[in-house]
Amino acid sequence: MKIDVKHLQKRGVAGWRYRRKIPKELRSTAGKLEILIPLGATEHQALKAYPKVHAQAEQQLRLWSQVQKSPHSGALNVASSPTPFEEFSRSRSQLRALNLDPEWGGPEDEDDAESLMREVIAEQVAEKYPLDTEGNPVGVAAEDRALIHALLLGQRQQRPDPTLEDAKRLYLKERVRDDETKQMELERVFKLVKDALGKNRKLSSLKREDAKEVRDHMLDGRKASSVDRYLNVVRAVINHAIREFDLAGVTNPFMNLEAAPKDKAEPDKDKRRPFTLDEAAAISDRLVSHAKMDLQHIWRILKGTGCRLAEVSGLRVADVHLEHPIPHITVEWHDDRRIKNAVSRRNVPLIGDALNAAKEAFKAAGNAAMLFPTYGRLKGASSASAALGKHVRACVTDPKATTHSLRHLMKDRLRLAGVSKSDQDIVLGHSSGSVGEDYGGDKARLEMARRALEKALAG
Repeated sequence: MKIDVKHLQKRGVAGWRYRRKIPKELRSTAGKLEILIPLGATEHQALKAYPKVHAQAEQQLRLWSQVQKSPHSGALNVASSPTPFEEFSRSRSQLRALNLDPEWGGPEDEDDAESLMREVIAEQVAEKYPLDTEGNPVGVAAEDRALIHALLLGQRQQRPDPTLEDAKRLYLKERVRDDETKQMELERVFKLVKDALGKNRKLSSLKREDAKEVRDHMLDGRKASSVDRYLNVVRAVINHAIREFDLAGVTNPFMNLEAAPKDKAEPDKDKRRPFTLDEAAAISDRLVSHAKMDLQHIWRILKGTGCRLAEVSGLRVADVHLEHPIPHITVEWHDDRRIKNAVSRRNVPLIGDALNAAKEAFKAAGNAAMLFPTYGRLKGASSASAALGKHVRACVTDPKATTHSLRHLMKDRLRLAGVSKSDQDIVLGHSSGSVGEDYGGDKARLEMARRALEKALAG
């Protein structure tokens, strides 16, 4: 029986769950990006639990909406309220804005000018609040309390230990930024971390035992490969925090922690395989009669360059250089397409059918900024992958063969043509790990890439 119920999702051996994205305008109030609720191990259990869970989700969304509309919503939004470490950092920034020294050591004498200024400002902050019977302000907001402490204590104020939540928020601000897909992944991963550890832990208190507990919790109902990916996120977040928070002596207990021993894990080479030439030809034939022209152009360019799907679907018209002595495309970062890393920025020659496809796509784009307007947007590569995937699966049933298998095929063709490893890396945008890969000009690299592709495609 096929289920077509909104927000109902099957998760392999983990069973069924209710998964619903929270509207953007409510996410800051909710403190998360999705509503995730287990529904049971079987389809029958899921359908039985669904009505009640769906009603609860609707009620929760209404409550978040009411909180957001409330003039005091900031006080009620506990999930996104500042942490003690954030309050401490903010108060020090406020001191600098007031031309006061965050490292002030206290008054030198009873007429110390800075001491008097600090007391006056602290009194002004406290005047906003009512007093108790002993003359002390009550109901002081956390940020005002932190500022008063910073004003009166100076360097005697002890910096709170940053926590996992502080590390996550810093990584979200400085690394993830507005990438919605990575935001959701970060929230999902750290919800698992919190579920495993039970509370928001200080980074300095984390032990290897804690890391293993997180790993084991993640492995409950999930593939080892997925857990390894989640652990990579946790490692990156904690390493970033240790460096940026200057946590001398703090180590990352998630380093070198694996979901499964290497000898038992699925080898990387077995996760995807290259297409055979016959398979690639069969898919090309199917696209001609079943796919829209822009999808055909994307496939043909992928097939003739070995590029990643996002690198082609996100091309701008300005990235296509057809009048150059060596026609090519430029793969680089822009607002509507992220590239994997710095070394992925490169010029890729267009040869044979890939060149013809680029010419046709360039003409079809007209005055558009993007070469493929349907897919040249955030998450456009995912849409292109889903569209191409249907045609791939119609011709090749092996799940290890996907659109990305074209890239593996190009790698094999480069190898079989006797192309050197360094020239393969120039074509595919791989890092060799060598200092020398940063040397040399674009003109020479483009020529080497042209020679390499001509050899590969001639075979």
